[in-house]
Amino acid sequence: MLSRISPLLRAIRPPPTYSMAARVLCRALSSCTVATSSLPRSHLVKSASWDSTTIFGRRINYRSLSIARGLGNANGIGKMEIVRVSRREYRKVRSRRPAAARKSKEKELELSVKICIEEQLPEDPEILDIAEMLRLNVPMAMKLAFDGLTNLTYKTRDTSISDVGCFENVELSVLLCNDGFIRKLNREWRDEDHATDVLSMSQHIPELKLPILMLGDIVISVETASRQAVERGHTILDEIRILVVHGLLHLLGFDHELSDEAEEEMEKEEELLLKNLGWKGKGLIQSAHDAETNGSLHLDYADDRRREGSLRFYKPKFSYIFCDMDGTLLNSKSQISLSNAEALKEATSRGVKVVIATGKTRPAVINILKMVDLAGKDGIASDFSPGVFVQGLLVYGRQGREIFRRNLDPNVCREALLYSLKHEVPLIAFSEDRCLTLFEHPLVDSLHTVYHEPKAEIIPSVEQLLAGVDIQKLIFLDTAGGVSTILRPYWAEATGDHACVVQAVPDMLEIVPSGTSKGSGVRMLLDHLGITPKEVMAIGDGENDVEMLDLASLGVALSNGSEKAKAVANVIGINNDEDGVADAIYRYAF
Repeated sequence: MLSRISPLLRAIRPPPTYSMAARVLCRALSSCTVATSSLPRSHLVKSASWDSTTIFGRRINYRSLSIARGLGNANGIGKMEIVRVSRREYRKVRSRRPAAARKSKEKELELSVKICIEEQLPEDPEILDIAEMLRLNVPMAMKLAFDGLTNLTYKTRDTSISDVGCFENVELSVLLCNDGFIRKLNREWRDEDHATDVLSMSQHIPELKLPILMLGDIVISVETASRQAVERGHTILDEIRILVVHGLLHLLGFDHELSDEAEEEMEKEEELLLKNLGWKGKGLIQSAHDAETNGSLHLDYADDRRREGSLRFYKPKFSYIFCDMDGTLLNSKSQISLSNAEALKEATSRGVKVVIATGKTRPAVINILKMVDLAGKDGIASDFSPGVFVQGLLVYGRQGREIFRRNLDPNVCREALLYSLKHEVPLIAFSEDRCLTLFEHPLVDSLHTVYHEPKAEIIPSVEQLLAGVDIQKLIFLDTAGGVSTILRPYWAEATGDHACVVQAVPDMLEIVPSGTSKGSGVRMLLDHLGITPKEVMAIGDGENDVEMLDLASLGVALSNGSEKAKAVANVIGINNDEDGVADAIYRYAF
């Protein structure tokens, strides 16, 4: 949104340096050709040193990463490029192409694209995947946009850049950041004190006849993009691609803020470029118009139409959201997506209390939420916050104090442990914040490495395991087939009136005390907090969520859930791999 003002910004003294930093992932595609999309993925090497770069005329620190990747061409001749952000060194490879081919190669335009991640963004694999995709996608968008420049007939576009063929190299940087970072930039450079989705700034000075076209910088807030992605019904990557196109067109002289005609021309070019690239979604300008027409509440592009604060002015419909973990808040990789994390933050920012109700232990939940900056005093789970854990067998109230505990019958525990030894089926005993087992097994390890439960302690005998501990529940680990055809039928009968069986995921069978459930734990916590079910929205997926979903004023069962859960729910949401929790919160909580 800052195109065409770089000469002014260069003329004034830049603002003071901030401690915010960007992790530079790659100086991508310094020898990019038409066949950009066929380039291999880069392989990251451990970070080497701290350095700096310039974004919007200011100095920003980043961690310099060394990246090595092979670049190949249509003739099968490749070269290995060793890249550092602070400098680029090339190992020359003897060319086997004929002289004519080499001469043609020399005329090819080089695209230097730098993808950066701001240091304060969470260490999320999804962000790294998006950055890696942008390494390939951004040069594709640049190439198509450049190809169309000479044929454009638009009246309002600044034609300072009309033909990139006169340049040897084009440089562009893309920075992924959070709302706080982009808000600071927006305030300092545009005098608008709010977060936005994308900012762009040209570094091109036509008066300087340079062989390099310093196209400029595009800064994108991943947090705002994730919210807009949910509201517009596509992925975060789709939304970020749309923002890249919008920012790129600004750098090429389009400016929708000049006039209605300028807006129409930029909107048309956005749609055309997205269509030619085969990328999903409408252009940013068209999406903004749709939002105004349909009354949508999402953040629009940063122009005079923006309503500062956006969603925050609307009163939430529920005081509390009770949310399950496995199969609900967590995707199939047992991770919290960025969209889900941002939706939870949005809910808490509006005064909605988010309470976790899960079969997991409290330490496991806290460890998972730490990864997306949702744990601790100001998060949604800590040692001092309420919650329902271990299928309602441990309930914590105000200040995180235990208000309920129910233990499993020791005789049931002994029989299950003996069965585990005899049939060599791994079994985990949950004792408050500890996990205990009789022997090592890969499935036992997965409970810690995949599901983030405390690492299981190996106890050599049944009697030693039972001595001096209270066990709240047991979990048998097997294949989904083994659970459904052998374990569940056997233990549903063997436990009698002393315990009952329940499943949260297909390959685990849980044995819990009779008369208890996650739903009863939620009801107990509501009574403790003085909250009525009418104030509660619940989101879950498993049969262990049935009572909770039925109890709440609005129960949302995700589409990946059990038939029992979906039967009692008021609403069937999208699945946990499509950010079902975020979708439910934005649709129904506000």
